[in-house]
Amino acid sequence: MSVIAEISIPTTEFELGRIMNLSGSEAVELESLVPTAERAVPFFWVYDADFEAFERGVTSHDAVEDLSKIDTYDDRVLYTFDWSVENDAVFRAVRSANAYILNATGTDGSWRFELRFPSHDGLSRFQQQCRGRDVGFEVLRVYNPSKPDLGPWFGLTERQREAIVMAVEEGYYDIPRDCTTVELAERLGISDQAVTERLRRAIVTLVTNTVVASGGD
Repeated sequence: MSVIAEISIPTTEFELGRIMNLSGSEAVELESLVPTAERAVPFFWVYDADFEAFERGVTSHDAVEDLSKIDTYDDRVLYTFDWSVENDAVFRAVRSANAYILNATGTDGSWRFELRFPSHDGLSRFQQQCRGRDVGFEVLRVYNPSKPDLGPWFGLTERQREAIVMAVEEGYYDIPRDCTTVELAERLGISDQAVTERLRRAIVTLVTNTVVASGGD
């Protein structure tokens, strides 16, 4: 049976955290991570930042290529850039353990990851690889999806719940559809691409924590 772990990792312990170099009230939410061979294209929201200073800091890093703005709002910007996963011990360990990133958020000093592993062995492999590369981390919580401590929303984050509830209420899943991702994006204040990704992650989380979990081993 799959297992979900919530893990806190200091910003200085992995490359992506060092690239972001957050300070003060800035916050980052990983929207998605698209693999492309040995590299990856992360899409991430940055909140409440000096965006020009943030961009200078990110682009000064040797591992970063082509930082791009996808969407801009008053208090947040959606960015993406080309980046080598092979240089990041944490993401290499995630990939080696066949884990799935359900959620990742960063603030000044640390990042919090919610990771789904195919089994406890996968979690152990992740921990061993991180320790073998001298990556310090703290395991905050470990649970099976079938356990009753998922919270009131079956493991959904607040933003995921908001998106999927709105999609259902506005008729996105009706046949024919009564609204589009563009219309949902306008309501949520994010891009239509971000809406699609947030809904996908919400559905994966719901299925993992309900349908899959109820099926047993």
